[in-house]
Amino acid sequence: MMFWEAHPDASRRRGERRGARRRADQSSCGRPRRSTTAVRGGGGLGAGGGARVSLVCGYLGCDSRPYNPLLSALPRSVHVRGVAGGWLAEFPRQVIAEAWQSRAGGSTMLTRMAELMFVEVVRRYTEELSPRQAGWLAGLRDPVVAPALAALHARPAHGWTLPELARVAATSRTVLTERFSQTVGMPPMQYLTEWRLQLAAEQLATGSLKVAAVGAEVGYESEAAFSRAFKRRTGYAPAAWRRMRQGRSGTTGDVPPES
Repeated sequence: MMFWEAHPDASRRRGERRGARRRADQSSCGRPRRSTTAVRGGGGLGAGGGARVSLVCGYLGCDSRPYNPLLSALPRSVHVRGVAGGWLAEFPRQVIAEAWQSRAGGSTMLTRMAELMFVEVVRRYTEELSPRQAGWLAGLRDPVVAPALAALHARPAHGWTLPELARVAATSRTVLTERFSQTVGMPPMQYLTEWRLQLAAEQLATGSLKVAAVGAEVGYESEAAFSRAFKRRTGYAPAAWRRMRQGRSGTTGDVPPES
């Protein structure tokens, strides 16, 4: 049995948890920040004399602002049943073994296993979605929306137009717009803007490129246009976001809150 629960404000509590944060490769989650997995041994649950229970606990930190399509598509919790006989069941046991052994590379092993468990949980959840289900994850299975999403994620800085994106999806502009809006919750060009700003926010928080270079990396032709779009979406100028996310403001109260 496996249980995943979302905590929108988890990033504000990262300093209270064990484990080192590492920068992740770009993914559909918007580059999640990973931690080593914490393990807490368990005893009997409740007042009865039942079998002993061990709980394996961990977390993957992932910014929800400015826009994280995966987090917005997931429910508050996901309960995965029927894993006892599959390969997924081996991971908690291996996590316990790694956590209690001081072996070289142990932290990296724990991080990778936590990521794999999360990906498998999301994959199983996606496979069980109703055909009538809406949302970003449902869009990944839609024959019209999925090619458009893949193209936007593969080349976010490209100067996409609706006609070009419709050709990629092998459909008309009207059908693409309607299907994309119904499934993802917004038109494709608006989604592209949101995704670009999410990528830019991550670069500002973790990198050292100048603001103009960050804007160019995600498809903005001028620093002014990028700054206006970023501030309109987040309420902060790009430079201010960088200072606060990199801890240069001097006070934790200045850090943009998660939503």
